This record gives sequence, C-alpha cells and structure tokens, in this order.
Amino acid sequence: MKKYHQLLNFASNARKNAYAPYSHYTVGAAIEADNNKIYAGCNVENISYPCGTCAEESAISAMIADGACKIKRILITAGGDILISPCGACRQRIIEFSDENTEILLADEDEIKKILSINELLPFSFKEFRDDKY
Repeated sequence: MKKYHQLLNFASNARKNAYAPYSHYTVGAAIEADNNKIYAGCNVENISYPCGTCAEESAISAMIADGACKIKRILITAGGDILISPCGACRQRIIEFSDENTEILLADEDEIKKILSINELLPFSFKEFRDDKY
C-alpha cells in the first residue's frame, strides 16, 4: 500500500502543474515502471483542442524517455464527484506498455477508489495477452 500512496503523491503533484485553461479539469497520472521508478504526468490543453496531451500520455512519454518499457501500475487522479477513467486513446496507450499483471488505479484527490486489471479496463483490445507472445 505504501507504493500506492507514493503513486498518488506523484500524480497529485503533477496534477498541480496541469495546464487546463479551457476545460478547467486537471488530471495527474503516475506510473510505476518495470525498473521500479515512478514517472508522473499531467494534462496539457491547447486552444486547438485535439492537440492537447492527456496525463497518462505524458507519464508514458516520461517513462519511455528514461528507457523503461513496461507499466507495472498506473494511477490516475482528478478532482470532482465523478471518478476519472482514461479515455479510449489512453486505454490503448496504456495497454501498449502493459502485461496481464498491470494494475490501473483510479483515484480522487484523497484516495484510491478503484483498482482494475488492464483487461478489465480495456477488454477485447487490439493487444491480446498470450503466453507465447511474451
């Protein structure tokens, strides 16, 4: 549970730096990678709306830039009454760097509210987990 708390802290701190002048909806994400390092990211909006960056995408980019390539777990946090969940594009981004043991942690500002497997988050994905592939 300590690692989960650390992920929430990283994601929350990244969320404070989110750039969301249009939606006013700030999101933070933190990844524990296969090298046991933590990578954080936040959403960055753009006036040309499709050009923005999701928090999950930002954290994945930081992980890849540092040379890690597998997500052990990813925590996503945002404010508000509705629990945050990755968008469809980010679900596919997450699964690209996941295996069947990857955990998806959905949190509000204070605590983890839901833990999912990658297959629960994105069933019937383009990437099927088979023993002969990995």
